[in-house]
Amino acid sequence: MRIVNILFLLVLIVSCKTKEVAEEEPNKKPNILFLAIDDLRPEIGAYGSEIAITPNLDKLASQGLLFNNAYCQEPICSPSRASLMTGARPETIKVIENFTYFRDLNPDILTLPQYFWDNGYETSSTGKIYHNEKFGDAKLSWSREPAYDKMTIEKSNTPGGYALTENQELFRKSTAEVIEKYGKNAPRNGLGKGPAYEKADVPDTFYDDGYNAELAIVTLKDMLEKNPNKPFFLGMGMKKPHLDWLAPKKYWDLYNPEDIKLATQTTGPEGGAAMGLHPSFELRARYGIPKKGPISDTLARTLKHAYLASVSYVDAQIGKMINALDEAGVRDNTIIIVWSDHGWHLGDMGIWGKATNYEIATRVPLIIWTPDMQESVRGTKSNALVELVDIYPTLTELAGLTLPEHLEGQSFVPLLSNPDKEWKPAAFTQFPTPALREWAANPLSKGMRETYFGPLIEEVEGKIKQQLGDKWDRPLFENYLMGYTMRTERYRFMVWRDYRDPAADPVFFELYDHQKDPTETKNIAGQNPELVAKLLEQFNKGWKGNMAIVNP
Repeated sequence: MRIVNILFLLVLIVSCKTKEVAEEEPNKKPNILFLAIDDLRPEIGAYGSEIAITPNLDKLASQGLLFNNAYCQEPICSPSRASLMTGARPETIKVIENFTYFRDLNPDILTLPQYFWDNGYETSSTGKIYHNEKFGDAKLSWSREPAYDKMTIEKSNTPGGYALTENQELFRKSTAEVIEKYGKNAPRNGLGKGPAYEKADVPDTFYDDGYNAELAIVTLKDMLEKNPNKPFFLGMGMKKPHLDWLAPKKYWDLYNPEDIKLATQTTGPEGGAAMGLHPSFELRARYGIPKKGPISDTLARTLKHAYLASVSYVDAQIGKMINALDEAGVRDNTIIIVWSDHGWHLGDMGIWGKATNYEIATRVPLIIWTPDMQESVRGTKSNALVELVDIYPTLTELAGLTLPEHLEGQSFVPLLSNPDKEWKPAAFTQFPTPALREWAANPLSKGMRETYFGPLIEEVEGKIKQQLGDKWDRPLFENYLMGYTMRTERYRFMVWRDYRDPAADPVFFELYDHQKDPTETKNIAGQNPELVAKLLEQFNKGWKGNMAIVNP
């Protein structure tokens, strides 16, 4: 009888323990692998690129969900990233250019990793997640530093980040010449730059992205070793394909220059806003790039080759990171999300760079993979309109956390089970007068007018005056004019107005019909006043009035 009782007690204890484990396991929070890419337009195989070699991103897309119509909130680094990381839109956090740190104006706002840290996560990052180290938000967003002590590779530290001696010398020479000619403050605007690209036979880890990928991998291992039962939020930010396009030779060698096609639409939209395009300030600041006039086809092909090599270089680092996740045995409880902060013109509309309100600069790649995604969804694409500001609420919901009240995006979790679900009627983007702003989106400085950019600025001013006549107002156009874009399923609708006054009369409208004109070659606003009025009514409802209706 006593033996029976003992056996009964043992069975009871084991069953209780089993119940405890069963109760604990479902409550284990998913890990987050947060992969950021800088200046990448949807130029990857999974998005239909005819030339980009991106096997790792393509593989992830074939296993997860790809969003065909994802848009940034502002096509420049700091505002886009600050918006995504805080879950609030650029004008709400008052960050519309690269020199404002969001914490200075929003000291108590909860960032995405900060919120996960507050909810029991280990949070860490390598590379470029926020705009730069100054804006990295290290003390509040990240619970720990990357595992620098575990790195066996020494970080390179060469002039301008170049591997080749001749490029290092050109960087020094260019910087010195600019300082001598324009003063010590000129480099603040990035005028003293070296070559725009480099092809060097070096290991991946020589350049920042390769080093930061290795650092992310050892940080992953370190977190799992020290806190195996604690969920992690690990960010890995790739700096390419942002200028300068420095990539190891083996990635250049993936491409045959003769196969690289150049942009065919090399002029701005017919009837488009004269202030809507810029003279490629960011690229022209590089050594060896013409300071005015067109970019030759020969140079354009080399530049696009450099961009593509950088894309393939970044793709390889992402592949290494995902492989490390697999090898660590934690992928079955990790959400992977890949995003870019904005697009990039590669000669499209005649310019090189980001910083416009057009489709080519505002549409971004966005791919998500979750462990429990339905097989019927894996490898599919959603045409729903989504925004980078939606990432914060989406990851928060997937982790089973309550959504903070300040968020201005909408979780797209419902699309992960039904990619074709009816969704947002519009996505919103903005950028202040591209033609009359420096490439960091800050107002033109006196120094910029004194440099080789002075004549380019005068030239575009003349075009604006000719187009808008007595509406020309220098203080307004240089400091307060904002281009607001509403992207619907069919149209890109642009409203140019004084951002200080939401009730101000628009200065100019642009309207592009993507059903008939997907590359935005002609502004049809003037020929469609009734459609403009209808879209303006929708636009005036703002993002709050254009949320998806989600049935409970």
